[in-house]
Amino acid sequence: MSAKWYETQGPEGDVVLSTRIRLARNLSDIPFGVNLDAAGRRQAVNRCSKAFAQVLPEAKITEMEAYSATDAHSLAEKRLISPEFADREPGTALVLMPDETVSVMLCEEDHIRLQVMQPGLDLENTWKIADMIDTAVAAKLPYAFDEQLGYLTQCPTNVGLAMRASVMLHLPALSQNGAVKRLTENIGKLGMTLRGAFGEGSAAQASMVQLSNQMTLGLSESDALQNLQTVTLQLVEQERRAQAEECRNSLFTDQIWRAYGILKYARRLETAEAAKLLSLVRMGACRGVLPVKTETVTALLTRIQPAVLELAEHTHDARERDEKRAELIRTTI
Repeated sequence: MSAKWYETQGPEGDVVLSTRIRLARNLSDIPFGVNLDAAGRRQAVNRCSKAFAQVLPEAKITEMEAYSATDAHSLAEKRLISPEFADREPGTALVLMPDETVSVMLCEEDHIRLQVMQPGLDLENTWKIADMIDTAVAAKLPYAFDEQLGYLTQCPTNVGLAMRASVMLHLPALSQNGAVKRLTENIGKLGMTLRGAFGEGSAAQASMVQLSNQMTLGLSESDALQNLQTVTLQLVEQERRAQAEECRNSLFTDQIWRAYGILKYARRLETAEAAKLLSLVRMGACRGVLPVKTETVTALLTRIQPAVLELAEHTHDARERDEKRAELIRTTI
């Protein structure tokens, strides 16, 4: 079985964990999602499913109601679907490629939410994949499109490009020195937003933040991607400088080694504690302080999530899950 995107390391992978392109599309001859009941959603999903089955023949198409609550939440923890989509609304469905690089939410907020994920900073290639799929589907379905406004979406803030490009950043040093708070305020002036690891309204976990474009009107896809690329590389450089400075401080390197020691010997770990410690260890791995591979720690940040771990270890007990989490980390690092 091939490695999932979150188990490998891509360009600028010491700071950039992943790249995501998400496209919102709607059918022109069916009301937007807010006006659809379960039967209406099923009608839209049926038409969209047939198109995606032809464009992505290897993909698995599943009604969300067929997933258990744990299955659905594990998909959200892996960022394959939105937390809201994990509620398994009747009449919704998911298109998912085996390697989890492509997922499509059918009848979430819009009829189609196409998402492509790649490891590291890889905006150009991620966009090419998303654009290729989108073009093929557009040849089979009538998209809601206006010559002046662009793609029409349920939420007005997405009208135009209807594209959200984002990168997941690991910023432990900038988080440590308080720079992330200042960056969050300044990023908005550049037409971008800095959010928690799981998108709007979520908190940063393990010093992971999501940088994405906010403007969808008045610029092209290439302009939006170039702007995001430029700002991302600036943040990468800032984080690297901050890490180098922090690692010259013996008190900070002691924190890294202590985190490593706890993870190597702990018998019970809750999600938040494990994520915080893994964040320090990942930084130590990136800087060559610790004898651990960066991609190993990156994969653990996904594998320790509650629902993902529950499915892997077949346990529903919270205490047992904490014990399994600690065992997974011990045996992995």
